[in-house]
Amino acid sequence: MSENLPKGWMQTSIGKLTEFNSLFSDGDWVESKDQDVKGKNRLIQLADIGDGVFIDKSARFMNDEQFSRLNCTNLKKGDILIARMPEPLGRACLFPLDNGNFATVVDVAILRTPNADHYWLMTIINSQAFRKQIELNAVGTTRTRIPRKELSKIKLIAPPLTQQQKIARILSTVDTVIEKTEAAIAKYKAIKSGMMHDLFTRGIADNGQLRPAYEDAPKCYKQTALGWIPKEWNIFKICEVSTDCLKNGYFKKPELVGKGYKLINVSELYQPFGIDIFNAKVERVFVPDNEYKKYGVSIGDIFFTRSSLTLDGIAQCNIILEVKERVVFECHVMRLRPQQNIVLPIFLALYCRSNYARLFFMGIAKQVTMTTISQSDIEKLDVVLPDLNEQRLITQKIESIDKKIQIEQNTLNKYQKLKQGLMQDLLTGKVTVSV
Repeated sequence: MSENLPKGWMQTSIGKLTEFNSLFSDGDWVESKDQDVKGKNRLIQLADIGDGVFIDKSARFMNDEQFSRLNCTNLKKGDILIARMPEPLGRACLFPLDNGNFATVVDVAILRTPNADHYWLMTIINSQAFRKQIELNAVGTTRTRIPRKELSKIKLIAPPLTQQQKIARILSTVDTVIEKTEAAIAKYKAIKSGMMHDLFTRGIADNGQLRPAYEDAPKCYKQTALGWIPKEWNIFKICEVSTDCLKNGYFKKPELVGKGYKLINVSELYQPFGIDIFNAKVERVFVPDNEYKKYGVSIGDIFFTRSSLTLDGIAQCNIILEVKERVVFECHVMRLRPQQNIVLPIFLALYCRSNYARLFFMGIAKQVTMTTISQSDIEKLDVVLPDLNEQRLITQKIESIDKKIQIEQNTLNKYQKLKQGLMQDLLTGKVTVSV
């Protein structure tokens, strides 16, 4: 295999390329009762390690006595931290801190790279090919882990140090763009969350701007069971603004799946806002014509999940904005059809995705082995309703921030694909770099 490598590249292993440092012997651990939040010695845990990102929030510390009692070796900035247990197994990041005393729990391995570029090696470790090798060498049944000895033996190909550094600069430049784009998305989402709260409690005045807050203009508001709302608004139960309230969907038989009408399953409700029914992943099911009359989907229909493995997934809401062929919805999904002469479907769907509605649904859901919510539960939701024109203005404001988020998301997708391509080319030697 070595004769097929680019000139100057070599076949090596993690153990040969780095100072492989276990830091803790097996069994060393700091018990919860021994934590000292005022200590200056930080204990790094599995939760601190992301895929290429150090997550600086676990905040476990040791005092000097605890720290000296363990056979600790201080971490240094640029050390590579590798998670020896899921999830996912083998994720790695660079240690970014350079002040204080730091040590790790037993299930974190540390690589120090005096003779290799640490960013290049961290990227190698987070690649799919290397992660596959970690999984193949893992042991255990209920919880797998990679033994340090096996980790040190994993092979890789390495270019000369100067090429490693050039590859690292290229990939880190792309990573910087990705990080900035992710930060922009997070910023816009935070803005959207605050904006939705203001729009669904204050609305938009005749001048096209948010109404003044109640504290600044109390005469514009009235007291209700939901608090102070604009005096022109009304409150309805969600069924009062629908044509036939909530309906459960079609029970699909496995032998009928694969042909027929497009089918809205639970997974479609987790798509971005506005269900893309034309996505190739959306399955089809055969439905008799008499059943289609009950379970057919129209533009503006709103759907909710009936069950979820997690509480925050309950009553996940989405809307259908385009229908070009016959579509039905599945029995684990509930449909609400808005009365469009009094409520805009998009306004109602956005309202059901607001913080108020989400907290309401999670508060009323039932939790046993799974989290579930019934039609009668959702029917208890109060909906604040401005007139149609103000509803339209509110939805336009929210859609404008959604467009900004989507632009950033498209940019993020583009650079993530670019990075995947660069990793495939540069880390395997398919494309070499000049120095």
